[in-house]
Amino acid sequence: LFLDRSDAAELPIKFIPRCTGRYHCQILLKSSCDVRVYEIECVVNADHAEAELEFRTPAYQAVIQDIPITNMSNQDWKLEAILEGLGFYGPPLIKVGLGETALYPLMFKPVAEC
Repeated sequence: LFLDRSDAAELPIKFIPRCTGRYHCQILLKSSCDVRVYEIECVVNADHAEAELEFRTPAYQAVIQDIPITNMSNQDWKLEAILEGLGFYGPPLIKVGLGETALYPLMFKPVAEC
């Protein structure tokens, strides 16, 4: 599909989110011979953040670190955890309700000195 720029109309939109989450919007455009509704969804993510955890425990003894996950969006979250690395364990799924903080229990159980 090729659109001729002479048929296009610009519709500048300014969006200033207050926090992370999903923002839904409907834009209604009407003319004497046409009505159009555009649905827009903006997804706002937090800035890229890095974290580092250091576990110290004797071999064969488990240590658990509860990692807080706060949902400041306007919908419930169902998150999938993918753990990589020998000796790390945790639930594969975690649910975090709207406006809630859930703790993800990350376990490290070394099978040898490392």
